[in-house]
Amino acid sequence: MFNFFSVRPDPASIAAILIAFVIGTTVHEFCHAWTALMLGDDTAQRQGRITLNPIMHFDPLGFLGMVLIAIGGFGIGWGRPVPVNPSRLRGRQRGMALTAIAGPVSNVVLATAFALPLRFGNVSLPHFGMLLVQSMVSVNLLLASFNLIPIPPLDGHKILTGILPSFWYPFLAPLERYGVLILLGLILLGSITAPILTSLYGPVYGLLHSVIVGPA
Repeated sequence: MFNFFSVRPDPASIAAILIAFVIGTTVHEFCHAWTALMLGDDTAQRQGRITLNPIMHFDPLGFLGMVLIAIGGFGIGWGRPVPVNPSRLRGRQRGMALTAIAGPVSNVVLATAFALPLRFGNVSLPHFGMLLVQSMVSVNLLLASFNLIPIPPLDGHKILTGILPSFWYPFLAPLERYGVLILLGLILLGSITAPILTSLYGPVYGLLHSVIVGPA
């Protein structure tokens, strides 16, 4: 999520982006937990994660990342990961793929709902209301597209290992050991890797934005 937002560090913009992140990540993690339960794994339910209470999905470091994005447009934010036991899911890896994709899909649905005033216009909103609507669309599309990058621990890797033939799983699974390091490396290298990360999630974001909001 590098230099993604053209953010003016004014209190209203910062507040709108943070609210959008909290709502987006809460719904994202809730949908992971709920889908896992529907597929037979109650691990998340037993930990109280099937809830829309943001506190249950709060991660201090992840929230700090959201603050950095809101203030300067640079960083990465996340909610507390939902625990899932693939061996308890119906379909095992296929079930894991469905559980993983539920998060990004929920963000696309949220973005679509909040894009209606932008897409069809003629809706009068106060200044902060419009900031919040715009942030809900942008943040949720960002959460969806970024999480679809096929690098663990992002959802895209779980989706990929679930939909590819089982022949590929032994080759993809070991990436889980190094995925966090790869992702952190891309983040810490900053300006050098910004084009790389943008190229990974940018096309998906652009496509979703064009379909949901309309051409820029």
